[in-house]
Amino acid sequence: MKMLGRPVEVDAPSIKTLLAKLSTSVHTFQSVPFSSRALKSGLITFLLASVGTMSQSQPPLTTVPYVDLDRYAGEWFEIARYPNRFEKECESDITAVYSLRSDGKIQVVNNCRKANGATKESSGSGKVVDPKTNAKLKISFFWPFYGDYWIVDLDPDYRYAVVSEPKREYLWILSRSPQMEPADHQRVIARIRELGFDPNRLVHPKQREK
Repeated sequence: MKMLGRPVEVDAPSIKTLLAKLSTSVHTFQSVPFSSRALKSGLITFLLASVGTMSQSQPPLTTVPYVDLDRYAGEWFEIARYPNRFEKECESDITAVYSLRSDGKIQVVNNCRKANGATKESSGSGKVVDPKTNAKLKISFFWPFYGDYWIVDLDPDYRYAVVSEPKREYLWILSRSPQMEPADHQRVIARIRELGFDPNRLVHPKQREK
């Protein structure tokens, strides 16, 4: 639960303006002193890269249609994640346990094992922000700060789940067992590619068999 940079979307007029500036830069390139050409060349390279990035903007991230929170509750094992600062110390045995509270919120308890063998536990709470689907939640480990927790893929039998947030900066693959079946893992990797994530960024922590 532990939660690519967001592409910039621009309209056609903006791109035309950028290209016009690029054309002007190229036209005047030969007229500038040699000492300034390196700077000009760098600017042109930057502008070209910007155009390429803008043309590759992704559609908004979507969630699964519906999540049964009673079935989703319980223990999950972290199979893979995008690197993040708040799990920097976690070396292995990363789990998240969710339980429904009487006040309608969700209790969250994360555990992991550090490189030195010591364990680390973090407790927080969550709340549903989209009751129609139950797939969009807000999670807080340090009140009053909340982070998005979107369930973007979910096995029909709730054997595995994929969690992220609107900007695609964080990503987790969770499983009910310490190891995923190879076929399930391949399917999830294919699915996160479809959703605009880069599987090459994933790190896979060690999990002990229970």
